[in-house]
Amino acid sequence: MRHRVSGRRLGRGPSHQKAMFRSLASSLIIHEHLETTDARAKELRRVVDRLVTLGKKGSLHARRQAFKFLNNHQLVQKLFDEIAPRFSDRPGGYTRLIKSRIRFVDQAPMTFVRFVSEELPTSSVKEESADLVQPTTVEVQVKAAVEEELESAQAETDAVDETAAAEPVVAESDVPSDADVSDDSDETASEDKAEK
Repeated sequence: MRHRVSGRRLGRGPSHQKAMFRSLASSLIIHEHLETTDARAKELRRVVDRLVTLGKKGSLHARRQAFKFLNNHQLVQKLFDEIAPRFSDRPGGYTRLIKSRIRFVDQAPMTFVRFVSEELPTSSVKEESADLVQPTTVEVQVKAAVEEELESAQAETDAVDETAAAEPVVAESDVPSDADVSDDSDETASEDKAEK
């Protein structure tokens, strides 16, 4: 029984788990976003949130604790100097998980992990900026992109229709009919036989 045992094992031993989370946390700090499996992303969120909390403390002891996990001075410096100050007013929840796709090879659900970029909205600011808020979920962004593409395609077809309507109409007398073309070809064929 797993009484009071928290976290996922992910099919790895303790040292392998620690190395994997060190690598994932380092990548997230360097690039500020990454894609991994859903289970790993949920566990990575716990690790990275603790590191950002250490970065918010800013003490020498906190730097040493972060270095003990990350084992890289440049990463600790970026964490304490660039990433943690962004979340000085935020009490927690420094990362956002966005479900992205199903991996083709093993059908594992994949998730994007990134740092939260916007500030915590207050109630008055939230009401004022409700119309200006960009779509946050991937589905809403895809729907917006498809709608824009459909509108641009519709505008192109309207423009083609307008240009077709603006072209001059050719008179019927200028265009030879099928009967005229066949009469000419019959005459040339009979002339060729007469010459032979």
